[in-house]
This record gives sequence, C-alpha cells and structure tokens, in this order.
Amino acid sequence: MPFCRHRCDYCAFATWTDRDHVAARYLEACRVHAARLAPGLAPVTSVFVGGGTPSRVDPTPLLAVLAELPVAEGAEVTVECNPEDLDAGRAAAFAAGGVTRVSIGVQSFVAHVLDALGRRHPVEAVGPAVAAARGAGLDVNLDLIYGGTGESRADWATTLDGALALEPDHVSAYGLTVEPGTPLADDPSRHPDDDDQADKYLDASDRLEAAGYGWYEISNWARPGHRCRHNLLYWSMGDYVALGCAAHGHRDGVRYWHVRTPERYADEVEAGREPVAGSERLEPGARRLEAVQLSLRTEAGVPVAALPPADRAALVGLVEVRGDRLVLTRGGRLLANEVATRLVDPGEAA
Repeated sequence: MPFCRHRCDYCAFATWTDRDHVAARYLEACRVHAARLAPGLAPVTSVFVGGGTPSRVDPTPLLAVLAELPVAEGAEVTVECNPEDLDAGRAAAFAAGGVTRVSIGVQSFVAHVLDALGRRHPVEAVGPAVAAARGAGLDVNLDLIYGGTGESRADWATTLDGALALEPDHVSAYGLTVEPGTPLADDPSRHPDDDDQADKYLDASDRLEAAGYGWYEISNWARPGHRCRHNLLYWSMGDYVALGCAAHGHRDGVRYWHVRTPERYADEVEAGREPVAGSERLEPGARRLEAVQLSLRTEAGVPVAALPPADRAALVGLVEVRGDRLVLTRGGRLLANEVATRLVDPGEAA
C-alpha cells in the first residue's frame, strides 16, 4: 500500500504522500489482480501487507483484496500499521477480515529521536494501538530503529523498556540505514555511526533475549510460537507472489518486480496485462549460494561445507558449529556480510 501521510527522512520505498485520490482505483486493481492470480496459487500460508502505510487506506476494500486469495486455514496474515491509525474499530475490522497479526511502526519511544527520523506520530499513541490490537485478538510486532541522530544509548534503553512494557509477541529492531535519494542521505551529519549501532544491537540482543524473546534472524526476536512465518519464507528462498505496485515476487527460481507507481499498476491490470516491470532467473549454482547466504542470517545457519576450513579458522568467534551446521555467534551477527562473502555453494564443496 504505497500511500503515506508523511514521508520519513530515511525512506526509499515506493511511497507517495500526494496520491490518496487514486487509492480506491488502486485497491480495486489489487483486488482484480488477486482474483486473476488466485486459480494458479496453492493455498496461501502467509500474507504480508506492507507499505507505505496500509493502515491509512479504508480497511473494507483492503480486506476485499485478501478475500480473493486462497488463504489456508491457520495462515499468518500481517498488516503494517502506524500507531496513530490503529484504533479498536480498525483492529476489529482487520480481525473479522482474516488478519491475524499487525506490525506497528514504533521506531522509538523517545520524542526527539522520532523527530530526527522524520516520524510524526506521538509516543503516546503506541500503547493504545497495542491495546486495540490485543482487544481484537491480533498478534503484535513492534518495529524499532536504532542509530538515529542524537539517540544516546540511554534513549535506546528507554525504547527497549517501552517496547518490553507492552509485551509484544515479536520485536524487529533494525539499524538505521542510509538509502540513496533520501533526505537522510543528503545530510552526512545525520548518518549513523557503525560502532554506536553495534553497541545498540548488542543492547537489544541482551535485553530481548533476557525477557524471553528468542533470536531467530539478525534483526528479529519472538516469543515461542510467534516467529514471522512470512519473513522466514524470504530467508529460506521460498516462493512468494507479488501483488501491488513495486512489489517483488519469487517463483521457481525467477525473481520479478512490478511497475513502480500505483497509476501504472492500475493501468496494466485494467488493460488485462500482468504489471511486471522486469525479472531475473538465477542459475542453479547461484541460487544455491544465495540460499545459504540468506540462511546465514537465521538461527538455522548454513551447512558446515558452505564455509571452507581455512575461512572457518579465520572467523573464530564469529561462527560456531552446531551439529552439521554453522551458526553466527552473537558477535558474528554484527559482521554477517563479511562472513557471507566467504561462503561457497555447499553442493560444489561436497
């Protein structure tokens, strides 16, 4: 859902603050496209409605899109929400329409940090949003960002305290990244510091794991039984279908992506065409290597054969052997990209 009330300074997603007038047409195009795709789909085990701001649009036509899909019983269905949008009525509508989980964009519980990120919601909106979700029986994820301008470690501790006090089912904590073409990228004085972010990541790991949230992917922690199945699908190179403008999909080793704007997406769907802008097919070897690079990010780790013995020796302290798998240590998560560059296709190594 590519519509936003305000564009955050760090955001490089395909979102617009001046396209609300096309939302109804766009949602109908999504519904028509979903109905067109549905006959070729196996039962859908997870749906993730991202943005933009999905909670900004009318939930009735949004849920009509979901209703066109062959969603399996017990599927995980997540909608991203801004705190100020999620009230009891909207949460109840989501639950009645098959949504099982909301991901609330909190980012920080400190006002000056939110302001530095270009976020506009008040800190006080988060608690009522979580209460509304809980009242409707929805699982709750809280999205947090660390490393913004002026954020001290004490500020980050305040954010972790605020998140844990609300007892969410799942917490995602991401280091602030600088994306080209954003206001953040244009202002080097606001760029995050690597050492500061490393300290805050370890703080998050310590606090969340001590509170009973198990780490299962570099930036994600969950209570038992509440890991995000949709995210795990990405990390395991599963198949997923793109729906909506700028969405990406992956089927049978082919990655593809849709046209970027909501108007172009609607134009293509209304004309009876697939709104695909481009695609790429990974060769089997490249696909296997990418699969292990993605798996490295998770608690499952990679086959021992994916890291040559010499590299294993060079990376002591960053990886550990668990049975026939290599898994990142706590410190290794900070240098996952460095470890990933050393991996080889385990099929070739064998």
